[in-house]
Amino acid sequence: MPRQRIVSICGPTASGKSSLALQIARAVDGVVLNADALQVYRCWNVLTACPTKSDLSATRHRLYRHVGAEISYSVGDWLRDVEHVLAETSRPVIIVGGTGLYLSSLTTGLADIPPIPAEIREEGNRLREAAGCIAFLEVLAANDPVTYSKIDQNNPMRLQRAWEVLIATSRPISDWHRKTAPALVDPDAVVTVHVTCPTERLNTRIDERFDWMIENGALEECEAALVGGWNPDLPSSKALGARELISYLRGEVSLQAAADLAKTATHQFAKRQRTWFRSKMGDWPTYVSERTSDAAFDHILEELTARS
Repeated sequence: MPRQRIVSICGPTASGKSSLALQIARAVDGVVLNADALQVYRCWNVLTACPTKSDLSATRHRLYRHVGAEISYSVGDWLRDVEHVLAETSRPVIIVGGTGLYLSSLTTGLADIPPIPAEIREEGNRLREAAGCIAFLEVLAANDPVTYSKIDQNNPMRLQRAWEVLIATSRPISDWHRKTAPALVDPDAVVTVHVTCPTERLNTRIDERFDWMIENGALEECEAALVGGWNPDLPSSKALGARELISYLRGEVSLQAAADLAKTATHQFAKRQRTWFRSKMGDWPTYVSERTSDAAFDHILEELTARS
């Protein structure tokens, strides 16, 4: 019996990876499976660029907007959901997203770290808000030098996670990572593609897309989140542009200022994504969006045909 055919497509936000995934899924009668940490939340649709009604009618999509805003949805939760999807279908599965840790954990496994108590997470939030990265760096340098030497020291959320694990378990996160559970999927069974885009063009696409989002429901989504009890510390509240648009709705900044801040934050996020993918997925075939999209499509189809 042939192995299930799986495609994994990574790339920064607005790079065109979702369009490629949809194109592949339609060609092979496959399932598009979300690997974006914010597109799982049902409170967001427009703001996180979830599939449109037209996309959803064109082919099957899974793990989009299936989690409540109040839930702290983890990589482990995502892997368990992926396992269920893979068990339910024999169709080709096209996994696409910009959350690199989701995609890498699929084929490398994930450390079975216990849940972090709410009070420790709240303390971490307070430290981050008060002092940023420095709040965690000294603790990690003294108690987890392995993580300290490898972690992105400009990423407050990643640093907070390492700090939380250390405080909650009395063990460095690097120790947990050394005892990683088996991978869900054999890496040799996955067709991988990295979609990228020149920086200037990508930033233009980000800006144009955010303007479209504002005109097509992003403000209404943020207003609903605000009315529903906005909590900026929830993972669902990290949607790009949410914090800025809610500041506008509260009368703290103009709409233009909010949009400019959101666009800049998204540019910075895309830069971090590109750096991460180059570092962690450097051996994945790389295609430049809008220049080599046909080549990426052909490559994936050829690989899937060879594995059928």
